[in-house]
Amino acid sequence: MTGSHDEERRKALTPEQHRVLREGGTEAPGSGALLHNKKPGTYKCADCGAALFASDTKYDSGSGWPSFTAPAGAEAVEEISDRTHGMVRTEVRCAKCEGHLGHVFPDGPGPEGQRYCINSASLRFVPKAEMVAQGYGDYLDQVEGI
Repeated sequence: MTGSHDEERRKALTPEQHRVLREGGTEAPGSGALLHNKKPGTYKCADCGAALFASDTKYDSGSGWPSFTAPAGAEAVEEISDRTHGMVRTEVRCAKCEGHLGHVFPDGPGPEGQRYCINSASLRFVPKAEMVAQGYGDYLDQVEGI
């Protein structure tokens, strides 16, 4: 992204959100605002608003970052090989805006055995009661609870 559109997006993000989403940063473990959120709802990209993860797939992995067993849909995220920092990992990006979300590891408890380890700074939470009003009604069937 270039020009004024990039500047508009930068202004809409906090410095930490920009560092994580646009510069591939990582928030400190245990510091994310959504780490302990247990409310029903959906997690969307903090940059473009795309639905990324349902609360029903969130669990406490003990890693220090919000963890999910699967994305909201097969097209929600992109997985890219990441060989930075002397490691081989799989980076997770928002499929719509290519924002850096975190990484996925093959040690999760879900049916596919995946642990999507995601930075809180890359997400915004939409409570279930507000999902329809905010345009996420198509994802209600993925969310149990009140």
